[in-house]
Amino acid sequence: MGGESEKWALMVTGRTPTNIAVIKYWGKRDETLILPINDSISVTLDPDHLCTTTTVSVSPSFDQDRMWLNGKEISLSVGEFQSCLREIRSRATDFEDKKKGIKITKDDWQKLHLHIASYNNFPTAAGLASSAAGLACLVFSLAKLMNVKEDYGQLSAIARQGSGSACRSLYGGFVKWIMGKEGDGSDSIAVQLADENHWDELVIIIAVVSARQKETSSTSGMRDTVETSLLIQHRAPKRIIQMEDAIKNRDFPSFARLACADSNQFHAVCLDTYPPIFYMNDTSHRIISCVEKWNRAEGTPQVAYTFDAGPNAVLVARNRKTAALLLQRLLFHFPPQSDTNLDSYVIGDKTILQDVGVQDMKDVEALTPPPEIKDYIPTQKSKGDVSYFICTRPGRGPVVLSDESQALLDPVTGLPK
Repeated sequence: MGGESEKWALMVTGRTPTNIAVIKYWGKRDETLILPINDSISVTLDPDHLCTTTTVSVSPSFDQDRMWLNGKEISLSVGEFQSCLREIRSRATDFEDKKKGIKITKDDWQKLHLHIASYNNFPTAAGLASSAAGLACLVFSLAKLMNVKEDYGQLSAIARQGSGSACRSLYGGFVKWIMGKEGDGSDSIAVQLADENHWDELVIIIAVVSARQKETSSTSGMRDTVETSLLIQHRAPKRIIQMEDAIKNRDFPSFARLACADSNQFHAVCLDTYPPIFYMNDTSHRIISCVEKWNRAEGTPQVAYTFDAGPNAVLVARNRKTAALLLQRLLFHFPPQSDTNLDSYVIGDKTILQDVGVQDMKDVEALTPPPEIKDYIPTQKSKGDVSYFICTRPGRGPVVLSDESQALLDPVTGLPK
């Protein structure tokens, strides 16, 4: 295993997108294996704007497995990490790098220790599926490091055991997580419905209402819902088939109606839980009202909204022109605080700001009420209630970053840079 000095280290850096479910998964039939009580469908977001980057390194000089998240060391002893590490290690195959004189056998992988550094370029545990991107990136990067031969479907079943929705982040575009029927979870995997180019005119704007960690974690919330909610049995499997058709046919009105209805029903189920779970807040409700008024005034949906387990709004516009009109409305209703730099208030794909014709705070203050508002009262503006907006689009799946400068670990020390 390696050369005389045992000073070598192997390193892989992966980048994995987050995903937002348009038909939600909520509730498990098996807590340990993370097997859901319903299928779900998501859209993968552009990793240029929302992603997890993870560097995994292995070396005989490491004396224990260690992990750093966003620069802070965290324990690897929790179940979700352990199950992913165990599953990947058991599938590792022989590896050889003749140039570096490194040879690792299948059995060696069980004995070698890992250093892992992970970084999210968006808020963690705030309802933006950070655990999905994080666990998917961990599984993807480890599989590349350990020369695992399984396909993405099989890798998705491993990622699922770390965080349910992580299985959907192993693909770009539109992804379905099949709930499966087998007791061992072998058929509960993610499959790609369509890649990111299939419906590339869609534009997604996320209103980050709160970047704070949520009060009720998804794990405990789901458990309470399954045990106490009577509404949970009405979560419609029919909607899955309808959403698959809407995506396949690029039928935006159907897509929007299904996504909004499913989001509303998911939050109704949370309210029907004992004790009730409140993921949305007043700002979330005002965003829904703003979108619904506009959609109704147009006679056909312009924008779909969906809220995961948090107050942040994920808004899907049917095309770029509509996205500019949406951002215009959002900036009108939810302007930044006066001392906020517009450049940090709208992030991601900033070119949409140019389409709106807004360059600075004076332009934002000069925006006029949208035509669907009949009786405008100045006090309706909610200054500072949105932390910032992220403009993005459907994006690609995970990639390996070959440029060593993008690695999060120092190749010599094996510690975070």
